[in-house]
Amino acid sequence: MPGDKPPTVAVIGASSDRAKYSNRAVRAYLARGYTVFPVNPRETTIEGLPAYASIRDVPGPVERVTVYVPPAVLLAILPEIAEKAPAEVYFNPGSERDDVIEKARALGLDPILACSITEIGFSPRQFA
Repeated sequence: MPGDKPPTVAVIGASSDRAKYSNRAVRAYLARGYTVFPVNPRETTIEGLPAYASIRDVPGPVERVTVYVPPAVLLAILPEIAEKAPAEVYFNPGSERDDVIEKARALGLDPILACSITEIGFSPRQFA
């Protein structure tokens, strides 16, 4: 509908390295028309978008979060993700672990253990 805002997604662990799945996710979501917020404390821009040091720095609400960081990093930032109260949180392969899933649920998140790129209708290989 005209005037509708595109859906928003924060890509946690986004990278400027186009070979990494986190960069492929940024490009896939852009291709699907999302407003993309790359989150990585060591990057300033990713695919021409400003990179945010923390999800707390992302302006406004975020409808979806997709995670590309190791479980130990994710465990530490789960409270920040929960503060944003996203409708969906994807733990992509390699980010999930039992203690991380338990903490996410304790914080009121309902983690989806799946590749978020395939969920929006792409293969990660399309962005290789």
